[in-house]
Amino acid sequence: MSEARLHGWLVWAVIASAALTFLYLLGRAVPYGRHYRGTGWGPHAPSPLGWIAMELPAVVVFMLVYRGGSNADQIVPMLFLSMWQGHYLNRTFIYPLRTRGSLRRMPVLVIGSAFLFNAINAYINARTVSELGNYGIQWLGDPRFLLGAGIFLAGMAVNLHADNILLRLRQPGETAYAIPQGGAFRFVSSANYLGEMVEWTGWAIATWSLSGLAFALLTAANLIPRARSNHCWYRQTFAEYPAKRKVLIPGIY
Repeated sequence: MSEARLHGWLVWAVIASAALTFLYLLGRAVPYGRHYRGTGWGPHAPSPLGWIAMELPAVVVFMLVYRGGSNADQIVPMLFLSMWQGHYLNRTFIYPLRTRGSLRRMPVLVIGSAFLFNAINAYINARTVSELGNYGIQWLGDPRFLLGAGIFLAGMAVNLHADNILLRLRQPGETAYAIPQGGAFRFVSSANYLGEMVEWTGWAIATWSLSGLAFALLTAANLIPRARSNHCWYRQTFAEYPAKRKVLIPGIY
């Protein structure tokens, strides 16, 4: 089997898994973060370590595969590399080390499945932008790149701002949850997820690729049910939770 054929099969496998993931997660919240129950799903590991482990392939595999591409030294692929690593260096190393819930844990099964997904996803996207895609210098002026890059940066800004709000909810030594306020949290319960979904929608447009679309779909499949579970949890936990705040999409859902 040629690499191009294998790449295509993996892309379609990610798209199929997005549908299955969405259906599965609609009925249950994966036990980490505020939904952690302490039992079930096999052995558990500390959350900060788990975050680093499961996100690591997104940094390392992407870079290794990217550097092996024949277009790796061209300007547009390097911009895509910067966009990707800008998100994942923060998500893999900076964000987990800033969290104050160091005593929290997550199932090793969740860590392992996320590790596998991130490895596959990093491969298909890195191979697209550095080898299989056609991203000459003219792509810099293409409306798809300009629109997608703008959407990606806007989503990243929302995501980072929401992360900062969540991280500042707790003082050193505190582990209790509180109602996030400000920024996009004025409109939705999971502003961080909103930002991340916008980011990868922008990536899919900017790369104009099936691999980018697959990633955007799987991101939505994971985060929409999670945001719904978070919204229900907030409303059940805090009697004063803002009644007009939506789940994930301002003014709509």
